[in-house]
Amino acid sequence: MTIVKGFKRLFVSEGGELQEVIEGHKMSLKRRCEHVTEGTHEAGSGTLLNKIYTELYITEGQSEEVDTQHEVRQLERTSKKNIQDTPIKCQDIFKVLSEQQRHIRVVLTNGVAGVGKTFSVQKFSLDWAEGLENQDISLVLPLSWRELNLIRDEQHSLLSLLHVFHPTLQKIRAEDLTVWKLLFIFDGLDESRFSLGFNKHQVISDVTQVSSVGVLLVNLIQGNLLPSALIWITSRPAAAYQIPPSCVDRITEVRGFTDSQKEEYFRRRFSDEDLSKRIISHIKASRSLHIMCLIPVFCWITAIVLEDMMTRDQRGELPKTLTDLYSHFLRVQIKRKKQKYGGKQRPEELTKADKKLLRKLGQLAFEHLEKGNIMFYSEDLERCGLDVSEVSVYSGVCTEIFKRESVIFQKSVCCFVHLSIQEFLAAVYMFHHYTIKNKGIMEELMKSLESENGHLDLFVRFLHGLSLESNRRILGGLLDQRNSRSETIQKVLNNLKEVNSDEISPDRSINIFHCLMEMKDQSVHQEIQEFLKSEKKSERELSEIHCSALAYLLQMSEEVLDELDLQLYKTSKEGRRRLIPAVRNCRKAVLWFCSLSEISCDSLASALRSNPSHLRELDLSGNQLKDPGVQQLCGFLQDPLCELETLRLKECSLSQTSCDSVASALKSNHSHLRVLDLSFNTLQDSGVERLCSRLESPNCKLERLRSVFIFLPIYQLLELCWLSEISCGSLASALRSNPSHLRVLDLSENQLKDSGVKLLCGFLHFPNCRLETLRLRSCRLSEISCGSLASALRSNPSHLRELDLGQNQLQDSGVKRLCSGLESPNCLVLTQITCRPAPYNLILHFLRLLYCSLSEISCGSLASALRSNPSHLRELDLSGNQLKDSGVKLLCGFLHFPNCRLETLG
Repeated sequence: MTIVKGFKRLFVSEGGELQEVIEGHKMSLKRRCEHVTEGTHEAGSGTLLNKIYTELYITEGQSEEVDTQHEVRQLERTSKKNIQDTPIKCQDIFKVLSEQQRHIRVVLTNGVAGVGKTFSVQKFSLDWAEGLENQDISLVLPLSWRELNLIRDEQHSLLSLLHVFHPTLQKIRAEDLTVWKLLFIFDGLDESRFSLGFNKHQVISDVTQVSSVGVLLVNLIQGNLLPSALIWITSRPAAAYQIPPSCVDRITEVRGFTDSQKEEYFRRRFSDEDLSKRIISHIKASRSLHIMCLIPVFCWITAIVLEDMMTRDQRGELPKTLTDLYSHFLRVQIKRKKQKYGGKQRPEELTKADKKLLRKLGQLAFEHLEKGNIMFYSEDLERCGLDVSEVSVYSGVCTEIFKRESVIFQKSVCCFVHLSIQEFLAAVYMFHHYTIKNKGIMEELMKSLESENGHLDLFVRFLHGLSLESNRRILGGLLDQRNSRSETIQKVLNNLKEVNSDEISPDRSINIFHCLMEMKDQSVHQEIQEFLKSEKKSERELSEIHCSALAYLLQMSEEVLDELDLQLYKTSKEGRRRLIPAVRNCRKAVLWFCSLSEISCDSLASALRSNPSHLRELDLSGNQLKDPGVQQLCGFLQDPLCELETLRLKECSLSQTSCDSVASALKSNHSHLRVLDLSFNTLQDSGVERLCSRLESPNCKLERLRSVFIFLPIYQLLELCWLSEISCGSLASALRSNPSHLRVLDLSENQLKDSGVKLLCGFLHFPNCRLETLRLRSCRLSEISCGSLASALRSNPSHLRELDLGQNQLQDSGVKRLCSGLESPNCLVLTQITCRPAPYNLILHFLRLLYCSLSEISCGSLASALRSNPSHLRELDLSGNQLKDSGVKLLCGFLHFPNCRLETLG
């Protein structure tokens, strides 16, 4: 309100001159935003934005993971995201939507290439300029990164920067900027060629202070410069990491078209209803095409191809693979160029000049694909022997494929309409250099598989697809037709099926299956479909390529698996590893002894951040994950999307270092973890001490306050972890200091000794203790421990239901002490835990005293104790003791007792 009043007073004092500046800026912005171009930037080709704009599906929030996977893979995941996510309108991204949210200053909007981020920015700006939305904002100031790149080596103040990019604001003064409510829009962070140094830079707070452009932008985003200004940044996901999370108040994600919006697009584009129906039907029949049509630009590419093929006398089948579609797309552009500029050749024929130019474009596409660049400036074109004016002449090929931005200083900035066009032309260029002896193609495949982010995945798919003579024929002589013999193609297929990817991420390996599909080899796909229908799955042996195909199909299935057990599949260790991506679409995953390493943990972490995340139980026992692997896994436990409840890391070669990672995850407010098994790892006392130091934190809430979980047991399984009595002290301290949700504690096979149990029993006396199961098997205990436990059992209340003291030297004297606790009316010992509340008389009971050096004397003590207290005992295991006939006779006296409910006697 203060800003608005000050704004009005300022207008009065300036005699309305500044109001005229604002109105002039709105008119300029309206002219820039009211027309958009779809695929082509030729003069006069623009369409009114409001005529074609369809509300995009935008959601608030996203995974905290930086998703660097290839954007086609991201689209596949997006197609399965939770449709119940709450959408947010583009015009509302700076509005506080709930009481929990504070003032929103910086918004980061993510979305894959071509999904509609720039359209959203244009729509927001146009609505403001026309006075329809967000009129509380004084000035909306778009500054695209592609334009900012042109002056990245210059020195500017923020004021002069605005004067350069928005000439209508020349009369704006420094004091005006500090009073007005401004919105800076930085569109296309992924196109930036700045090195943004948020950790170390010059601090600037004056809008007239001159500095490098990069430093100005960092200070503006951090709030050092114009702290009241709003900031909106758009980016592809892989580049969003450049903005520190601490600087961002809201993250939104543009997901493109829903299924209904895809159909609306094609119906709106074609007046011929029958044609639109045929196109929609064909897209639905192809999984890959249907997924890609989430992107509006891909809908445009598909529409161009299918319209051309369906409205002429086409004899071949409609494209089903991406390589097929893009080959037809390039062919259509070649034909349009011929029709526009004329020539003696038939529309489909290419001159030497045409071929030369297209190969140069392919070189530009390939070299910058490897660098990760999607924007090209005049110097980039010159390095490939291209001239901007030369490229613009081939409008049918280049202007449609290229978007040409006329920006400040009349400099030209070029890019391909979509990243996939760049990848296709890069594949065309590389294929031109190969003679299809397959060595080069396989080298590119291995390079893509070894890539961490898979940025070459689609390029390699195209490269394999182009090996088919049918696809090369579509391109009308652009590629050599030699060496396309069937035996050569078969060799490529065989090589794909036998690729060894031991050191490669399972997610990367799936691209081998996609390469087969681009080569129209359906054999693996059909064999897996038959496998899924088979009733004897365990009898059929799967190759490694079968496992990659199965992983893809399972994770893309609409049906969520209840359990994925890799041991049930008859395959190699590498085959089981390739099945890991299917974890994304199951509730329980059992990955015992699958030779997994920290490489596999990276794939698992990515899978478990999926939206939606179905996984509730993950068993990784018996794998060489080591501490680095667990560190990666624990990162996902802190992700809001992760709802994992059970994590078993038994025998995973972990040390005390892993306890830090686990403790940090348990401390997180986002953790849903209920069951944790760290047994048979060398954690040692130092590891447990680290774990307990975090458990003492008031933020550690192992039991989430949700009714569906509130009665679930919590397990802390530390069996055979090389612990001593020191760990008992750490555990007792941690569990006393924080209201405890712990229900089951298994410390078997550790050297706790009597002194350790004494420390633990101090915790059992604590009023907040809810422990129901305590396992101390083979912990080098003597009769002294029985005295400590008896004292705990006499405490009021004692919640202990199951006590396992097997394989300890308790002797008769120990059992006698223990029985003194069992005789207490407060002792409701030995009740089995359940996942819902139930009366004790309906619940099982256990007492295990296996191999405890007992004699018949102990039987008398037990019978006496269990007769004196109304008994809940259901199971009594005394195996491995010297009870003899006389001992059993004493026990049988207890069995005669009217209150005896014993069901199992070991």
